[in-house]
Amino acid sequence: MSLQVENLTVYYQTLKGDVHALEGASFGIVDGEIMGLAGESGCGKTTFGQSLIFLHPPMKLVKGRVTLDNVELPIGDMERMNDFRFKKISIVPQYAMNAMNPTRKIGKMTAELLMSRNVDFQTLLPELKRRLDLVKLSYDVLNMYPIELSGGMKQRMVMVLSTLLNPSLLIADEITSALDVSSQKAVAEMLVEFRNKGYCKSVIVITHDISVLYEIADTILIMYAGQLAEKASSDIIMFAPLHPYTKMLISTLPEVGVRYADKRLTGIPGGPPLLLNPPVGCRFRERCPLAFEKCIEAPPFIETGKNHFVACWKAGA
Repeated sequence: MSLQVENLTVYYQTLKGDVHALEGASFGIVDGEIMGLAGESGCGKTTFGQSLIFLHPPMKLVKGRVTLDNVELPIGDMERMNDFRFKKISIVPQYAMNAMNPTRKIGKMTAELLMSRNVDFQTLLPELKRRLDLVKLSYDVLNMYPIELSGGMKQRMVMVLSTLLNPSLLIADEITSALDVSSQKAVAEMLVEFRNKGYCKSVIVITHDISVLYEIADTILIMYAGQLAEKASSDIIMFAPLHPYTKMLISTLPEVGVRYADKRLTGIPGGPPLLLNPPVGCRFRERCPLAFEKCIEAPPFIETGKNHFVACWKAGA
């Protein structure tokens, strides 16, 4: 097992109280797995990704345990996590195109990054060039400022930097957002290639675009209002989901070749609850067509089939 998350609960501290952004998350990722993480805006996807590598105020670790390659990560201790960041766990952050220092040439910035991890730049330069070849970037980028690169080039460069020390786990947060369709396809394919070449053992891809996940992910985890709803293989999530929220989420996707006049797209009625004071029980019950009396109790996230986990009292109904 590459990653094991147990009852991870993270809140945001505000003047009005704690926002229950992530609650009771428990699941695992095996070596070589690409797991997609999807759900509506505000469901806790980015909070989860950030909590694994850079849990900082106003975020607050309430409880939970995270192990990577059988070693517990001190995610609540910013200083101790420095021993793991970049080497064991790395991230391609949301808005990665703005992640590089605009005042440093990329080569200089890379050297400083490696120096902070006690790695010699010249020793790693041949490998850096091999990876630039893989993502189809010229060596000239090392002598350029980030502003001189296009959006797609910046995204690819950040992917190279994030995996340069072969982390066990790579978190890719919205890596295809703000890119044109051809660049999205190229970046997604590169992510799979990085996994296949062993530049990272496992990957978590955070995105709103489930169609991208279906193309590259082995499994998909659906979140809703800070809690886990369903996790299964990509095929099951797309074509045989059990959770009512997953079913409704998939039904909102447009179908190729289907005309608007023949079938209108429909959204999910209502909106997610405010997490400053979340409702008890299942957080989806106010919008769920299958809700009944027992939904006042929070359903457990349990395995209903082989590697298929669901949090719903009427899973499969």
